[in-house]
Amino acid sequence: MAVKKEETILQKMLSIYHPHKDKVFYEHKPTEVAESQIDILELEIEALMLAKDLDIDMAEAVMRVELGSRVSEMSSKELKRDLLLYAKKNPGLFLELVNDENVQLRNFGIRATEVGILKLSSDQRTFSWGSNDRKLMNVPFDEHPYSALAAWFKTDEGMEIYSNIEKRLN
Repeated sequence: MAVKKEETILQKMLSIYHPHKDKVFYEHKPTEVAESQIDILELEIEALMLAKDLDIDMAEAVMRVELGSRVSEMSSKELKRDLLLYAKKNPGLFLELVNDENVQLRNFGIRATEVGILKLSSDQRTFSWGSNDRKLMNVPFDEHPYSALAAWFKTDEGMEIYSNIEKRLN
């Protein structure tokens, strides 16, 4: 309920003396509302500009977080459209994902598994080569398999495997 602008005494009493000020009721502050809305709009603009210029590999990596394996079946136009909509709907999360270096590594691991270069065991605890079933790594307990694989790609052994897989994917 709003207090009419003509009721200045009631407004003053509520804003200065009332014990429930900023608990049960709040004073309308258009400047603060505008500042908050500007921050949200600027974040949305930043996310949309970044999404517009994002290369297709990174777009696939970001959208895989949201859509999963459906991304592999999408055309580049569908992917770009969904990326822009996602950036508009969740600008903060979108910017966080774009700046997360592991997003691309996880996507790389997923793609390698989808095409059969790597194989993830049915219990999701072991990655092995798809061609000869030779074990590459064990997934630590309570860790997502592709997050663990992304971290492993940063190790010396993992970097060699990453290079090998990259050649096979291209």
